[in-house]
Amino acid sequence: MTRQYPDADGLVDDWARRFVRTSGKTSLQALLSEMTQAIHTDFKYGTRLHGAAQSPVETLERRGGSCRDFAVLMMEAVRSLGLAARFVSGYIYTPAVDPARPGRVGGGHTHAWVRVYLPACGWVEFDPTNGIVGNADLVRVAVARDPRQALPLWGSWSGAPADYLGMDVEVDVRTESEDTDQAPVRRSVGMAN
Repeated sequence: MTRQYPDADGLVDDWARRFVRTSGKTSLQALLSEMTQAIHTDFKYGTRLHGAAQSPVETLERRGGSCRDFAVLMMEAVRSLGLAARFVSGYIYTPAVDPARPGRVGGGHTHAWVRVYLPACGWVEFDPTNGIVGNADLVRVAVARDPRQALPLWGSWSGAPADYLGMDVEVDVRTESEDTDQAPVRRSVGMAN
């Protein structure tokens, strides 16, 4: 529940409080769903495969960012309301693109979202990038208190620079119902999204 980023002017606090009802009870599930949808609809997504997550204040000021930035914003916002939250890194299943339906954002790369502890339910996942509540189509790889602890790929190189040949990672997320006769869809995966 401890906040990880400074918010001297209370911008994240103010943004989070707008989801709390001014009269009557506030449903925790409704608050978190509304916050998820607000990030999904009010902020502009941009792919960024390298670098650390923006601060939540920066994401609010820019009104945009990557999935990591959206997850960190929501994580800090719910923590400002006294809830426990975790950063999640993994992948999202994105079915074959149908021109009539917009696809999900973040497929083909690592993806990030947030988990919030709800006393009556336990840990529930929220993907503000895609507006998903629950873990539908989310493939969890790492869960951490801080995004810097959830490195999707890590390693080291020892040898002459000329010996390094490079590295590619491919991910093929499929459902059991997909036709096994189809050639698998291969996607190159960036180091972080």
